[in-house]
Amino acid sequence: MILGDLGAEIIKVERPGAGDDTRAWGPPFVGTESAYFLSVNRNKKSIAVNLKDPCGARIIKDLAYVCDVLIENYVPGKLAEMGLGYVDIREVAPHIVYCSITGYGQTGPMSQRAGYDSVACAVSGLMHITGPQDGDPVRPGVAMTDLATGLYSHGAIMAGLLQKEKTGKGLHIDCNLLSSQVACLTHIAANYLTGRKEAKRWGTAHESIVPYQAFETKDGYLVVGAGNDKQFSIVCKILSLPAVSQEHRYKTNKLRVQNRKELIAVLCARFLDKTTRDWLQRFEGSSVPYGPINSIQQALSEPQVIHNDLILEMDHPTAGSIAVPGSRSNVDR
Repeated sequence: MILGDLGAEIIKVERPGAGDDTRAWGPPFVGTESAYFLSVNRNKKSIAVNLKDPCGARIIKDLAYVCDVLIENYVPGKLAEMGLGYVDIREVAPHIVYCSITGYGQTGPMSQRAGYDSVACAVSGLMHITGPQDGDPVRPGVAMTDLATGLYSHGAIMAGLLQKEKTGKGLHIDCNLLSSQVACLTHIAANYLTGRKEAKRWGTAHESIVPYQAFETKDGYLVVGAGNDKQFSIVCKILSLPAVSQEHRYKTNKLRVQNRKELIAVLCARFLDKTTRDWLQRFEGSSVPYGPINSIQQALSEPQVIHNDLILEMDHPTAGSIAVPGSRSNVDR
């Protein structure tokens, strides 16, 4: 989808009959198409090919011969059994940038398992650190592991295309859900690797920065983050709590982390005094990062979202006029 947004001609190969599984992931549906499918398949042409038929395999090789990139997401070895593995495709298209996206990688003890976002989210540790402090682990509201893997793949493909332009030779890219998500653990993984300290769930809070979390207001929630001591002082001033910023136990972020419970109790009580709108007005113009927890309707109605042109109106051959989320800056060429 991203490559298509950037101007590439995309030919999506689907199973004859049923097609891509996500076509059935609904409701909601727009006509016969699922909203899920429409949300991630813009700018793509589609053909149905039986890869197990020698004629179907020939079609794929003919396409590879005239294309720059081949992206596949089969369990490792399955395409090779059909004569469509990287080695097979390289024989007819030595220039091809062949990107494999799997659950766990091309080799190893888990490589033959099917890869689904929620499972990789669990195995990678992301689900362990997501959710309320005293509650059960939860899955992020969208498939962040899938999306991160797509973004990693996009970057690798772009680098592969640069290599192809310089050398005329393609390459095989191995991207997988588990590796992408473990890489995205960033400081959480680093904290364990350096200190052997097991991570835990913090809800909306941050393990190493205080305050940096959602606060309940009279009618909703507001997220405020003070990444340095100056910002903390400004937060206290906005909250009409100047004395709090002067207390020794809150003077530095390290001290605020150590005295998190007492400080957060004071801030929570203050935020309950006013509505979210009231606090937004008070924080407006400050150097402190802040924002409301929006519903999806509220998020899509945000003036900045509208200004950034993040809702794309498109014409679909069967569903008619549809709206999908996306960045117009990627589409304008």
